[in-house]
Amino acid sequence: MTRGLFIMCPGQGGQHAGMFDLARTDPHAAALLDQAGISPDPATLFDNAVAQPAIVASTLAVWEALRAHLPEPMLAAGYSIGEVAAWSVAGAITAPDAIALCRVRATAMDHAAHVGPPQALAAISALAVDKAGALAARHGYEIAIVNDADACIAGGPQDNLAALGASVAAAGAKLQRLPVAVASHTSLMAPAQCAFDAALAALRFAAPAFPVLGGVNAMALHTEAQAVDALSRQLVQTIRWSDCMDAAVEAGVTVALELGPGAALARMMQARHPHMACRPVADFRSIAGIAAWVGRQE
Repeated sequence: MTRGLFIMCPGQGGQHAGMFDLARTDPHAAALLDQAGISPDPATLFDNAVAQPAIVASTLAVWEALRAHLPEPMLAAGYSIGEVAAWSVAGAITAPDAIALCRVRATAMDHAAHVGPPQALAAISALAVDKAGALAARHGYEIAIVNDADACIAGGPQDNLAALGASVAAAGAKLQRLPVAVASHTSLMAPAQCAFDAALAALRFAAPAFPVLGGVNAMALHTEAQAVDALSRQLVQTIRWSDCMDAAVEAGVTVALELGPGAALARMMQARHPHMACRPVADFRSIAGIAAWVGRQE
């Protein structure tokens, strides 16, 4: 009997042309994808308006195929746009509503990005987060996501990226631009909040079957009011993913499964908590194989 299952829902970065293939082996998951009407075209998969709903659709389609074969999770959490998916995995939002919400979110964020100069996101590694934050601020950047004590994502004006990169390199660290054209989880997304908050207010929420860890504060959340607040705040505030991983372990989870495309969250969890049994669904060839692996964990 598996104890303490933790479901992790990814953000942008791991999408690819075959990201729906595993889910489409299940008829119910395939029907969900057909209803979503998203085509994983490599030419547009990294466009924000396509990426956000596609990633959440992929995540929730795999969950649709898996959920009857797994024990009820102890917790769920989502990285960036994955936080919307996490609330759906917990049963608080239907999958179609979650995908529709992502479309509103992406459109609002794209509009916010066009209010001023072009924006960018970049990963900064091998530099303490407080030092990275100080360097970022000098160039108009803010810390968007904290992944570890020396790894974070920063967002800000695209025109300042080269100067930020030079400062990071001078500090003996590394900067890598990410294929995202909006400064997610920074104050630059404030113009997106009105439209997104209206969409949140119109949603029908149910009581989640298990808690969701809020990305901004890594607290276990249980109610509609908490869900609405968390999803609104994370649009413009720093995501503390390292704290979410720690909070899950502190809560007693023993098995972590990353849904959706890619394996970034599983890699981060394994690096931070090596004792954790942790895999991404991308490791497997079949839904049955995923369920069997989870079932073998004790």
